Amino acid sequence: MAGKPAVPGAFHCLLPVSGIVILAFMKMNLISQLLMLVLLVALATVAGAEVEKIATPNQKGLGFVWWPKLPAIDGWKQDNEASWHFGTNALAPVGATFSNAETVMYAKALFKSRIPDAKTLVEFIARDKADILKQSPNTMVDPAANLTTADRRSAITVEYLPKGAGNWERVAYLEEGEFYLVFTISSRTQNGFEANMAAFERLISQYREKPVAVPPK
Repeated sequence: MAGKPAVPGAFHCLLPVSGIVILAFMKMNLISQLLMLVLLVALATVAGAEVEKIATPNQKGLGFVWWPKLPAIDGWKQDNEASWHFGTNALAPVGATFSNAETVMYAKALFKSRIPDAKTLVEFIARDKADILKQSPNTMVDPAANLTTADRRSAITVEYLPKGAGNWERVAYLEEGEFYLVFTISSRTQNGFEANMAAFERLISQYREKPVAVPPK
């Protein structure tokens, strides 16, 4: 799932808009500008505090993706270009990139309304397993221990292990508001998979749906 070259070209709905996007916005007609603003406002209110909303330019104008906001993990950093390119919150070890690292982690938020055949998290996981086995029939699918998040929710985890060549992966699944959340550690080698499992478990254990409230001084 990882290992493809990353390409930049997106902007964050909640951050100052880049000069390139401002230029594109100025070239739109008034109706297009208004529609774009309505979409961005809608994105800002559709999800919980820990799902970030991203707009990416594409051939049709703008595409919209969501990903979970992740806690900082020692030794790991976000690869912004890979995140924008793949529409997922992509992490790589410090000193590496998402495309050349032996082991990576990433998280994505999937809008439930776009998956009408998955009415529950259990149905979504079954659908994900079926999709992975269809793409890689030689994959072994093994249930793994659930992981507890910082706000005491239980993430269901599944290991997808190659019988021969392929990536070693463990996936944690959560449900959050209008989204299914998918967190993945993926490694080209068994050694990389096992050596970085503690970092993946820390990522899940420190993730929370809403930020901790800061008490007034």
